[in-house]
Amino acid sequence: MTLEIVRVPVLSDNYSWLVREAQTGAVMVVDPGEAAPVLAAAQARGWTIGAVWLTHWHPDHVGGAAGVKAATGARIIGPEAERAKIVALEDGVGEGDTVELGAQSARVMAVPGHTAGHIAFHFDGAGAIFTGDTLFSMGCGRLFEGDVGQMFANMQRFATLDDATSVYCGHEYTQSNGRFALSVDPDNAALVARMRDVDALRAAGEATVPTTIGAERATNPFLRAADADELARLRAAKDAF
Repeated sequence: MTLEIVRVPVLSDNYSWLVREAQTGAVMVVDPGEAAPVLAAAQARGWTIGAVWLTHWHPDHVGGAAGVKAATGARIIGPEAERAKIVALEDGVGEGDTVELGAQSARVMAVPGHTAGHIAFHFDGAGAIFTGDTLFSMGCGRLFEGDVGQMFANMQRFATLDDATSVYCGHEYTQSNGRFALSVDPDNAALVARMRDVDALRAAGEATVPTTIGAERATNPFLRAADADELARLRAAKDAF
């Protein structure tokens, strides 16, 4: 495997992602909401974190960045557009930039909406994307700083990725998102089947992410929305669900 990716639960329902590039052994962490669990996960594997990659400024995603840096000397990389809100940010990046992890590189995608400067990191060669709080398993992020048009454009971009692309998002929201999805798309056989699996996983205390672009294409009402107006209706309904 080109990238070894470890899910690290932090806070109440967040996931940080510890990533090691196999060829060089380079390690980074995406969105460390807390430092201690991330550092412990790395130490347990004998890994040394060399970088912190941030998708957006919210405290549950950046709260552990300074602590990871203090313990490891890791370089903190994140959205230049949110530099004023991320005190620990060192290297700012934006749309079209490339960030290296050993022998692998990720393309930065600007995906505003949840926050104004939100970004995603897409490892095309490794078939992985880190979407923060923009694309969730069967959902999308709330629109705190952006608009529906931006979020629809994001969903359209994600939908162009290969079906096999693994999606690493920031929260364990799948079960609640799936219940909403069933309320608006009850005759979707793929969704019904997926929710059976999700409910079984959660009953066993297991995680439901990563997901894949293919699974989202089949079951995520926000990714399947035909236009921005439909997404707006869905987002309003989900906010009140």
